[in-house]
Amino acid sequence: MPDIFDEVDEELRADRAASLLKKYGGVLIAAAVVVVAGAGGWQAWQWYDAKQRAALADSYLAAMNTADKTKGAGKQAAQAEFAAVAAKASGGYRTLSLLREAELKADAGDLAGASELWDRVGADGGADRVLRDLANLQWALHQLDVADPAVVTARLQPLASPENPWHAMAEEAQAMLSLRLGKTEAARDVLKQLAQDVTAPAGVRSRANGLLSRLGS
Repeated sequence: MPDIFDEVDEELRADRAASLLKKYGGVLIAAAVVVVAGAGGWQAWQWYDAKQRAALADSYLAAMNTADKTKGAGKQAAQAEFAAVAAKASGGYRTLSLLREAELKADAGDLAGASELWDRVGADGGADRVLRDLANLQWALHQLDVADPAVVTARLQPLASPENPWHAMAEEAQAMLSLRLGKTEAARDVLKQLAQDVTAPAGVRSRANGLLSRLGS
């Protein structure tokens, strides 16, 4: 008798499974197709993304070569190349392209155009913090002689923190601003600190010592 009941249970389970398969088989097949398509789509996206990144890297390097090897009109061509990369890229390549374009504009005398790009990078919350700070430092360095001293100081103050990688150059810029305003003693104090700061770049320490000599210290 137990064998008969077991056979009946198996037949009932088989019938139930067949009924469920008829009822939901299409859904299960569709779900399987979606999973497979999703995996294939993800792999395709990874391939496309890698290809796009490689193309952007090539374009950025080409723009750098143009900027390094040419003068005059060639520099303008390099600006256009960096602008094109920035328009297509995101993340690091976009930020670096904007910074290089700004540098070329500043070298060409287009301070307004360069400042606009530095402002854009400095205000970009999605950009790397170090590069945003570099943009603000570049803006301040190029505005030392022309901008409102209070505005320049506001840009430099966050960068002068000892934890900031640009702090030595920011302090040097603040010393230059103090000299512009006739605050010689304040400038001398900052320059003395920089001259003795072993963590500061060698160029910064050298310039600080040279200025101290000219100031009679």
